[in-house]
Amino acid sequence: MKKFLLIAVGLAALAGSACSKAPECTTEELTKKAQELTTALQEAVTKDPAKAAELTAKVQDVTSKYQGATTAAEACKAYDEVIAAVKG
Repeated sequence: MKKFLLIAVGLAALAGSACSKAPECTTEELTKKAQELTTALQEAVTKDPAKAAELTAKVQDVTSKYQGATTAAEACKAYDEVIAAVKG
C-alpha cells in the first residue's frame, strides 16, 4: 500500500509541475483525480490483497510513460490511465 501511495504522490508532483501550463486541466480537476486514484487503490488492495503486485506493475507502467509530461493535460491523461488500470 505504501508503494501505491508513493506512486500517487509521484503523479501528484507531476500534476503540480504541469498545472500552470495548460488551463484545460485545472488544479481542482487534478486534485479530484488524485483523490479518486488513492480511493481506487485502497479499495482494490482491500478487496483483493493478492493483486497488489499486479496493480503496482500497472501503475508503474503508466507512471513511467508520463514521467516526462510537462502539461496539465498530460498529467490528467496519466491519472485517467492509472485509474482505469486500477479499476480495470
